[in-house]
Amino acid sequence: MTKNDAAPSVAIIGAGMAGLVCARTLQSRGVPVKVFEKSRGLGGRMSTRRTPEGLHFDHGAQYFTVRNERFAREVRQWEKDGTVAEWSGRIVTLTRGVVDDPSDAPRRYVGTPGMHSICKQLAAGLDVQLLARVESLEASENGWRLHPDSGAPLGKFDRVICTAPAPQSAKLLEPAPRLSQTIREVPMNGCWAVMVAFDQTLPLDFHGAFVHESPLSWIARNSAKPGRANQRSTPGKDCWVLHSSVEWTQQHLEARADDVRTALLDSFWQATRTTPKEASFSTAHRWLYAIPQPLEQRCLFDPGLGLGACGDWCGGPRVEGAFLSGYAMADRLHAELRR
Repeated sequence: MTKNDAAPSVAIIGAGMAGLVCARTLQSRGVPVKVFEKSRGLGGRMSTRRTPEGLHFDHGAQYFTVRNERFAREVRQWEKDGTVAEWSGRIVTLTRGVVDDPSDAPRRYVGTPGMHSICKQLAAGLDVQLLARVESLEASENGWRLHPDSGAPLGKFDRVICTAPAPQSAKLLEPAPRLSQTIREVPMNGCWAVMVAFDQTLPLDFHGAFVHESPLSWIARNSAKPGRANQRSTPGKDCWVLHSSVEWTQQHLEARADDVRTALLDSFWQATRTTPKEASFSTAHRWLYAIPQPLEQRCLFDPGLGLGACGDWCGGPRVEGAFLSGYAMADRLHAELRR
C-alpha cells in the first residue's frame, strides 16, 4: 500500500474486545474499517446487563489482570481516563463454607461503571453497525460480500476479519477451508450466569470467591465493584453474579433458565453456608461459548483469500488475551496491506 493507493476496506465481524482493538488499530493506521455486531450492544462477554429496575450486572467477564507490557500501557491510559479502576476487594477461595484468603493475589481491574465501558471507549469514532448478524461470506471480484440472515448484503469489502467465538468463526470462514479446520479444533465450554439482587446486604465479608466442590465456580458481589451505579440507582440492593462450573454446565447446557437459576441459587446458599434470603430480582443467562482452550497463535490469516480471525481463543482465554489477539491481527493485516 503506497501513498497513492486507496486503502483496501476491511470488515470486522464482532464488537467485542478483539474486534474493537483490531478495528481501532487499523483505523489509526489509515485503513477504512467497518464493524458488524449481531447484538444490540458492544462488548460480547464483556457486556453489562441492565434491568428496568436500574440494576447493573457484569454477567460475563468479571475482571481482568495485566501481564503484558503492551496491554499495561493501554490499561494505564484507561485508568487516567476513568474507564477502568483497580478492584481491591477481598477475593477468596470457598470450599464447602470454608473461606481462605490466597497468599498472593494479582492486581485486578474492572471497567467503570461496567465492564462494557472499555469496549464503549474503544468503539468511539469507529463505524459500528449493531443488530447486524453476518450469516455467510460470498466471494466476489477482488473481495467479499457479507450476507445477513435476510435482506440485501451488508456490503462488499476487500478483507474480512472474524472475531466471533471459535465455532461461529469456523462456520463463517468455510470459504477458507484451512482456517476453518484449524478453528474447528478449538474447544469452547459454556457457562451459566445467574444475576441476583437482595434488598438487604448479605452477611458475607468478601467481594468475590472462587468456589470449589460445587456446581459454582465463581461468585461476586457486583455492587461492591468500583464505580457501580447500583447503590445510587437502587439504594441498599446487594447484587451478585454466580457462574457455574464447566462440568456442571456441560451436564445442564440445555436446561431451562428458570431451573438453572433455582439450582445455582441453592448452590450459592450451600457454598456460603448462609441462610437463604428472598431475592428481589433474579435471572439466568447462558453463555454458550465462554471458556476456550486457546490456540497458541495470536491470530490466523490467509493472505491469498484476505480472510482472518482472532479472539480470546487465540493466544489466551482472558481479556488481555483478546486485546493482544486483536492487536496482533491488526499488525498482521497492516503488514500485508503494505506489501
